[in-house]
Amino acid sequence: MLQVGNLSFNYRQTCVLKDIDLNVKKGEIISVLGPNGVGKTTLLKCLLGMIKPCSGFIKMDDMDILKMSPTHRARLIGYVPQAFPSKFPMTVFDAVLMGRKPYVRFVPSGKDLEVVSKVLMSMNLNHLGLKDFDRISGGQKQKVLIARAIAQEPCYLILDEPSSNLDVRHQLEVMDMLKKLAQKKNIGIIMAMHSLNLASRFSDRIVMLKSGCMVCNGTPLEVMTPKIIETVYKIEVNINRINGYPYTIPLNPMPENIIHKELLN
Repeated sequence: MLQVGNLSFNYRQTCVLKDIDLNVKKGEIISVLGPNGVGKTTLLKCLLGMIKPCSGFIKMDDMDILKMSPTHRARLIGYVPQAFPSKFPMTVFDAVLMGRKPYVRFVPSGKDLEVVSKVLMSMNLNHLGLKDFDRISGGQKQKVLIARAIAQEPCYLILDEPSSNLDVRHQLEVMDMLKKLAQKKNIGIIMAMHSLNLASRFSDRIVMLKSGCMVCNGTPLEVMTPKIIETVYKIEVNINRINGYPYTIPLNPMPENIIHKELLN
C-alpha cells in the first residue's frame, strides 16, 4: 500500500499542500480533482520523489519513498507526464524500451526486449513498434507513454492529466486502458484530472483538493454532489446518474458576491 500522512509542501512562503492523508491500494484507481493551482501536480511530484515535502511522510509497504535511490523508486513507481515530448526521434519500440532504464546496466538484455514486446502486445500497440514516435497520433502517443511506464513493471502508476489534448474517442480508449491495467496487473493508479465525468466513470475513489487542502476522499457517488462541487469549483451544477455513474452538468458560475462572502467567512 502507498501511504501518505500529514503531507505539507510550501513554496517559499506560500502553502501549496497542507496535511494531506491518503492511502492507495494496488489495483485501485484514484483521481485527484480540483481547479487549477490547488496543488494536484505538486502532490504527484511529491509522490514521485521529485520534490521533498516540508512535513509528513510517503511510504510504500512501510518503506520511506524519499529515502529510496532514484533507481529503486523508478522500479516501483511509473510516471506519465501531461505533455508529449516535442521531439522524440526514435521508434515506438525504443520509446517503450526506455521504461526498462531502471533495470539496464549497459545494454538492454533479452529479458528487457521481451518485456517491451509483451507490453506492446498486451496493450494492442505491437503494430506501431517500428513506427517513428513523432509520426503517430496524439492518442497513440499517450498510449505509448503509458506503455513505457508499464515496461518499468511498477507497483504504482502516476499520471498527470492523461486525457488532456485528446479527442473524446481517445480519451475513452486511454481511460479504459488504464482501468484494465489496474485490474489485470494489480497496479495502483493515481492521476490528476480535470474531467469530472471521466473521473466519475473510471475511478474507484476521488480526492478533491481546494487551496492545497483535501476537501473529501470517497467513491464517485459520495464525492460528486452539488454541494461539494460548488464548494470546490464555485459553480452551480446538476448531477444525473447515467449507467450508475454520477454525471455532472455545469450550469453557471456562482455569483461573485457569494464567492466574496465565503472568502470573508
